[in-house]
This record gives sequence, C-alpha cells and structure tokens, in this order.
Amino acid sequence: MFDPFGDYKTEGYLQNHEKQMDIVSVKKLEHDCFEANIEDAINYLLSKKTIKYKDFLMVHKILFSDIYPWAGQDRLQTTPSLAISKGNILFCHPFEIEKYISEGLKLGQNKQIMNKRPGEVMGLFAYGHCFLDGNGRTMLIVHSVLCQRADFSISWNLSNKSDYLNALTHELDRPNHGLLDSYLLQYKSDKLDFNKLHKKITNIKGLDGLDNENKVEGDLNDPEIQKRYQEYEKQRDYKITSYSDPSNDSDLGM
Repeated sequence: MFDPFGDYKTEGYLQNHEKQMDIVSVKKLEHDCFEANIEDAINYLLSKKTIKYKDFLMVHKILFSDIYPWAGQDRLQTTPSLAISKGNILFCHPFEIEKYISEGLKLGQNKQIMNKRPGEVMGLFAYGHCFLDGNGRTMLIVHSVLCQRADFSISWNLSNKSDYLNALTHELDRPNHGLLDSYLLQYKSDKLDFNKLHKKITNIKGLDGLDNENKVEGDLNDPEIQKRYQEYEKQRDYKITSYSDPSNDSDLGM
C-alpha cells in the first residue's frame, strides 16, 4: 500500500477527505471528481495566455480538491524527503519537479516543437511526477490543451493503454530517442473544437487510475537512494540548460 504520509490506518488512502481505506473505492471517488471538474480545469487553462508551473498545479487542485486536502501541492510540499517510484521508474527528485514540468511547458508552447515532439513534452511531465496521485489525468489535460494550441489533437481513443505506457516507460528511461514521439504522432489528428475537448478526454478508456501504484523507495538522505538518483540521471542523459524560475515572470493571463 502506498502510504507516504504514514497514516493510512487513521486517515485512509492519501488522507482523502472520506478517510476511505479501500483503494478501489477511493479510485472511484477520484475519477468521479475528475469527470465532474474536467471542464472547469480546461476552462482555467484557456484563460491563460501562457501556461506556467503554477497553472499545472492549479489544474490538479481543480480536479481533485474534492477528495484530497493536498490537491494542487507538489511532492516538494507534501513529501519533500521521500523518493517515489512506480515500477522500475524512479521519478525526479522533489527539488527538480518544477524544472522538468516547466521545461515541458516551455517546449509544449512552441508550436513547431509540439508538432514534432509531443512525446518529449509528455515525458517531461511524467518524469516530474508532481503529485502523489492524479498525475496522468492532470498531464493529459495540460498536454491536450497544448496540442490544441499547436493546431492538432491526439486520437487517444485509437491508442492502446499498454502500448502507450510501454512507450512512456522507454521515454522516461531514454529521453531524446523519440519513441514516445513516434507513438503519439501516429495518432495525430485535426484540432478539436475546445468546447468538445472535455467530452473527448472523458471518453478515453483507462483513466480510472487503477494501474500500478506509486511506491516509496526511501529517504532522500539515504546514500543508496542518492546513488540511484545519480545513476538514473546519468542513464537518462537529459540536459535542461535554459531553465529559469517562472515565478519571476509577469503573469500573462488573459
């Protein structure tokens, strides 16, 4: 059981408001929140001329605040001392989350790049792994809006979840090799009407969050955990050289 707060027996799974302990029941509540709030999340993004890291966080808050008191808070706020993984993937260090998500947003808001490298953008969001839960649905909404702004969409209904997750895993292990780009580009289609986007997303299969759970790998002060981070970053060999703190930028919201 994924229990990063260490209080599952008293507060339920991830401190959900209902203090529900049954993971299937929590995931049902979680998905109900997602479907109820997706239109508001998309409309929020549409109100922003430039989508920033704080907006990425806000999408999660809009989607999941009805179930999680920490919705909209990244892992640096919720579990700053823990290393989190899923399967064989060790997600980025909490102090690196904003850097990777912001890089994804920067690339994703360049139309030329987004049209050619949508998988790289998605991979950056996934490696950042902002939240303790709800990452996939949050980044799917942001990614879909970025696609729309780049004048195309991804026909997710034609894709296969297992194949997508396999391509995503390869992207996380070996970014810049283009495998996830190639996978997504085969489903590239015409831009949708923004008013239909939320319905298109809710019709995608496999958004129930019942895939493999996150896992706490250990404390970030553990030398073995630090070594694993160093080795994984060396394997990934992905360099971000142009990152600057987006909080210093003026708000360009419409």
